[in-house]
Amino acid sequence: MRLLLPFSSPLSATSPPSLPEHPPPSKIEFSGITKIFKKSAIGTLAGALTLTLVLSSPIPSVAASIDPYLSMTPPSLSLDSSPEDCPNEEGADTEVLEDDVRPQLVTNEGIVEEAWEIVNDAFIDARSNRWSPETWQKQKEEILSSPIKSRSKAHEVIKKMLASLGDQYTRFLSPDEFSRMSKYDITGIGINLREVSDGGGNVKLKVLGLVLDGPADISGVKQGDEILAVNGVDVSGKSSFEVSSLLQGPSKTFVVLKVKHGKCGPLRSIKVQRQVNAQTPVSYRLEKVDNGRISVGYIRLKEFNALARKDLVIAMKRLQDKGASYFVMDLRDNLGGLVQAGIETAKLFLDEGDTVIYTAGRDTETQKIVVADKKPLITAPLIVMVNNRTASASEIVASALHDNCKAILVGERTYGKGLIQSVFELRDGSGVVVTIGKYVTPNHIDINGGGIEPDFRNLPGSLNL
Repeated sequence: MRLLLPFSSPLSATSPPSLPEHPPPSKIEFSGITKIFKKSAIGTLAGALTLTLVLSSPIPSVAASIDPYLSMTPPSLSLDSSPEDCPNEEGADTEVLEDDVRPQLVTNEGIVEEAWEIVNDAFIDARSNRWSPETWQKQKEEILSSPIKSRSKAHEVIKKMLASLGDQYTRFLSPDEFSRMSKYDITGIGINLREVSDGGGNVKLKVLGLVLDGPADISGVKQGDEILAVNGVDVSGKSSFEVSSLLQGPSKTFVVLKVKHGKCGPLRSIKVQRQVNAQTPVSYRLEKVDNGRISVGYIRLKEFNALARKDLVIAMKRLQDKGASYFVMDLRDNLGGLVQAGIETAKLFLDEGDTVIYTAGRDTETQKIVVADKKPLITAPLIVMVNNRTASASEIVASALHDNCKAILVGERTYGKGLIQSVFELRDGSGVVVTIGKYVTPNHIDINGGGIEPDFRNLPGSLNL
């Protein structure tokens, strides 16, 4: 079993009730924006955004959301966090056995059991309260009590098994559906990195998961490998997202990884050809408002895929260079995507130390806090547009900016999805999407099922974009 990505986005959306009009948060000192709102009749939209963009179709069922902050290791992989004990480092550079994670022969019963184990180790029952280890074990025994005679039958068994959980986001992916998840590969080479403590106060970067037959897998990178350098750059002390950014580059170009196989070596330099399947989700333009006296940077973000943060940074810098005095970020109909990309996008606007989200896994009593670790890239005033199809990773961004008084929200109540999924690849190329955690906003609001209420329903008439 290979873990690909953690994940988030709704199956469907319902229209929220009409929203009351609220004043902007009192701590926000947006002199320009506040004046515009005060001068406008908020009840009606006199000047709608003149969108000439082709909107993306909704992401099917669940949009991939990677959450490196939830402590979870796939069942078949132990990322040993104990200090290494390699008495002869010079002799450590020896040949090791090939990765046996993917055996050549995969039985139908083996595929079903693999899916069962993923749920057993990672699933969080955040809604129905139907799941328990005892009932899940009993279900496994019943399912495997008779032979499963075909692969299609095995897949049907997995579908029914997952449906019994009562979680609309946990589901089976056919090999074709799983292959389409490659656009959420944040590295461009098909690996998922995790920061792992070595037990001695230091953090190592290890390969938590590989895309089956992806660039890294084909080139010889193995699950559990430690990443030491990227293109000769030592990655010690860097976060998984920073290293993922170093791995990114144009499709068909090459990147060289220095990796360490296992606890005691060997060390290898591996040349990997990038394969970028994602398309930019960012469109932007500069608009003049208030009779040309104000320049507004309008940015439409369709989803949070592997290119979202990087292309958003490019767009904002270009708009700022052209004189944008404030920004409108449009998250309407953005059903989510990579949780990690959403988190890193929110950090672009937050002060160092600001809370992005709180996350919790199976132990709901233990919350983990995710905070911004750098100064904001942009400090200009910001309006975020949302609607009832703004979901998941988009809601992480909207709530983080709103709760930290970095943005005004305009539009409709958001969808309300506070759960996080992971995508796991099974050994026959199919996969399962499993709910592994949940999050609450910086103000400790659980938005799951309720959404986020904006400050204003409409843009002011003077914003005739």
